[in-house]
Amino acid sequence: MVSKCCICRPYVHGKSGIHSMSRYSCLFLLNCLLAFSACNSNSYAPKPRGYYRIDFPAKAYQLYNKGCPFSFEYPRYAVLQADSGADTQPCWYNLSFPQFNGRLHLTYYDVSSRKEYENLVEDARTFAFKHTVKANAIDQKIINYPDKKVYGIYYAIEGNTASSVQFFLTDSTKHYFRGALYFNERPQYDSIQPVVAFIKKDIDQMISTFKWKN
Repeated sequence: MVSKCCICRPYVHGKSGIHSMSRYSCLFLLNCLLAFSACNSNSYAPKPRGYYRIDFPAKAYQLYNKGCPFSFEYPRYAVLQADSGADTQPCWYNLSFPQFNGRLHLTYYDVSSRKEYENLVEDARTFAFKHTVKANAIDQKIINYPDKKVYGIYYAIEGNTASSVQFFLTDSTKHYFRGALYFNERPQYDSIQPVVAFIKKDIDQMISTFKWKN
């Protein structure tokens, strides 16, 4: 409820017009400010930006174990399809999340030399840190499952960047597998952060269940 306010009008008196006007003008403005403050008892505070509520599906997973030299679990609410890009190679996939307008791009390389392995590892670091300009932070974690010979690095990228999560897995000799999460929209980290947190758990499940076949 907004209360009615009185209207202040300046009163000028005396022959010394300029000096009298200056003094009365100050009093007039002060009185109006005090009156305005008094009759506006409800203070205004800007509301934070709101976003649509997101309904997340229940966690459920299925096994990928087809013609590639690896296997892993991925969510049932995601769609795993072979990559159809112009430069695609065997065992390249896109794990799409239609309800979130995102995808996890997956690539695999059969490593033939130590030099190639080192180049691929360096490429993973380069791809992650090219987002440094817009990233608020890039957190690196070591992936280490020696019983399965699965090693790698996980990059969590915070900020309005094109990719929020990247990682690679390797046996350090002949296999190299990389994943990168993208969204098909302009990056707004505050709005997609709940979705990123949700998909991160799926990526963790993929990594923890990942196995080489040979």
